[in-house]
Amino acid sequence: MGKSRAKRFRRAPFSPTGSRSEKPPEAGAAEGGGGGGGRAGGGDSEGGSSAAAELLEKLQHPSADVREFACASISKVLQQKQTIPAFVQRDVVRCLGPMLLDPSLAVRETATGALRNLSACGGFEVCDDMVTKDVMTPLVALLKECRAGLEESNGSLKEAKDTNKNYFENIAYEAVNLLWNVCECNSTAVSIFNREGCLEILLQYLKRFHTSVDLAIVVASCLQAVTEENPDLLSAFGASEHQVLETVMASSEKAMEHILLRTLVAGVTWNIKSTLPAGSQASTVNAILKIFSECLAIDAGETIISMKEAEAEWLKSSAQLDAEEHQGNGENSVLNEEEEMEEDAPKDIVKRENDVSDLLPNSNQEVKQATALLLAQQTALEVIVNMCCNEDPSDDEWEELSSSDESDTFTENNLEEEGKLLSPLCLSAEVHTALMNHLVPKKILEKTAFPNGIAVDICTCNSAWKPLIKKLNMVQYRALTCLHNILLVSDMDCLGGASVLQSLSQHLSQLIFSQPEFSKEVEFLEAVTSALRALLQKLASNNIPQCLTPEQLMTLCEAGIHSSNISVRVNVVSILGIAGSVLAKVEDTVETLKMIGKFLLDVATKDPSLVVVGEALDALFDVFADGREAERAAEQIKLLHVLKEFQPVFKSRMRKEGKGCYSIDQLCVLDNVKLNLRRFIAYQETLERKK
Repeated sequence: MGKSRAKRFRRAPFSPTGSRSEKPPEAGAAEGGGGGGGRAGGGDSEGGSSAAAELLEKLQHPSADVREFACASISKVLQQKQTIPAFVQRDVVRCLGPMLLDPSLAVRETATGALRNLSACGGFEVCDDMVTKDVMTPLVALLKECRAGLEESNGSLKEAKDTNKNYFENIAYEAVNLLWNVCECNSTAVSIFNREGCLEILLQYLKRFHTSVDLAIVVASCLQAVTEENPDLLSAFGASEHQVLETVMASSEKAMEHILLRTLVAGVTWNIKSTLPAGSQASTVNAILKIFSECLAIDAGETIISMKEAEAEWLKSSAQLDAEEHQGNGENSVLNEEEEMEEDAPKDIVKRENDVSDLLPNSNQEVKQATALLLAQQTALEVIVNMCCNEDPSDDEWEELSSSDESDTFTENNLEEEGKLLSPLCLSAEVHTALMNHLVPKKILEKTAFPNGIAVDICTCNSAWKPLIKKLNMVQYRALTCLHNILLVSDMDCLGGASVLQSLSQHLSQLIFSQPEFSKEVEFLEAVTSALRALLQKLASNNIPQCLTPEQLMTLCEAGIHSSNISVRVNVVSILGIAGSVLAKVEDTVETLKMIGKFLLDVATKDPSLVVVGEALDALFDVFADGREAERAAEQIKLLHVLKEFQPVFKSRMRKEGKGCYSIDQLCVLDNVKLNLRRFIAYQETLERKK
């Protein structure tokens, strides 16, 4: 029988089209760096090539203003992915690298923003090239200089040309974003991070969280990336480093940005939990889950609705003020109008000047607040997913499955040995206690519901708010994955007993079947089928009646098996196997078992992925392992005959497709399935001879 392993989230390298960090690439230093960056454009390949050469040449100009203009223009152009090759071919990294230490702070900021956009939009290969071209040397030097500058000025150093701008803080913001991107993509960059003491620098930035929350957020995001699976860095965490993290976690500021910051720092603390003194680990885990619980308790839909209402009120009052000002003095400048509007606006919705954040969009303060909340909830759920799984799970989808039992025959004893369909997983007592004390499972379940319809309508009708829809959906998907892991690692008492599981089965069924058209959203299907699979395993192992009717079961499987996502197909096949193995013990189920058997045979013999084929065979072994009803159904669908004909085909596919297409671990599992196929055929032949 295929058994689920708890799924784990790993930090994915940033992708401009949407990633774990959800950082859009378009707001780089071109926005905050000045110099007319917005005037540069893309153009065709030849025009882009000549533009690249012209802009790179201007980096050598003796005028700081010209260099700043060139950096800002490059930053703007690099937001268009098709322009990147022209710049890479002209060694843009080595051209911009020295600009990170330019005498002009404005040039430093725009150059760092340009490299940041290059790393964000270029992907793995470009980040690798950036590290190869030694971007880390000037970047680390810049980070150290920013730290010194901030300490010397205590955050108040201004440059004469713009008395409202703290260049060191803005440069640090861009530099940490760049560091974050390259470290997520390149292991050499992480090694340099460890060796050059970047942790100490970032923690100094993090200490400024009360006054520089945007900088602190990107620092925490970077730390969450570099502390994951980085044992070489763990030795750098001592009492003083722990104290910095604890101070942030203990803060009580209510703004959404601070909720996001605390959540990110809690994730960092979870990553480094092994460095904590043994006596304080339980209290730290409790503090982490308290932060997550408080974050998840906030209703994101209601928050969006209230934020939209606040925005409408502000716009209304701004329009009235604007009309009054024009009546009183028709010659007022736009600048004066904006200043007076901001003075009268509520403090929690005033747009900050020079906020170049693209982790949290700066075009609208209400959207920024809502985005911070949704990112915090997504982060909290992802860390909880990791809490509720084995310490060393595999990234590979197929490795999340264990194969059939390896006994020599498929007898009644085999079924009894398989009575517990759930493989043992690890959930520490500290995590379990904290989860229960802070009602985290209940809050996770609430997040599995579809997003608030009114909030979705608000976002749909406003372009600035529309990106929030994807973030709302992502919270639901992560909550479903959390539910999957909690079902796997918790016993019946912790889950609330049979009645709670049956209610949960109705909830998941409603999620799946409540929409007019069966959902085509792949991430939703993967998450909800994973949760349903884990629930069915839990129900079966505790002899609790299944939640889906045969009609619902087949509707789900027939829709899911056509998904392009392998995990969805694996899940629905496993769901069918679990349900079928239960039905095989029930009288008068021959027709349903025949329907299940035909479906699984069709998948096993036709699916293009050997991963899905292996799971379908596993499911067949479970459904037809034992029982009079199963024997009758197997005989009527000619199960033995079909499997004997398929056996050489399966072996041939493994020989032809295995090498180069599947990992060693996948092939080991497939070899086990092949062995069990031979044993199952022998078992069926024995049954046939007894008739």
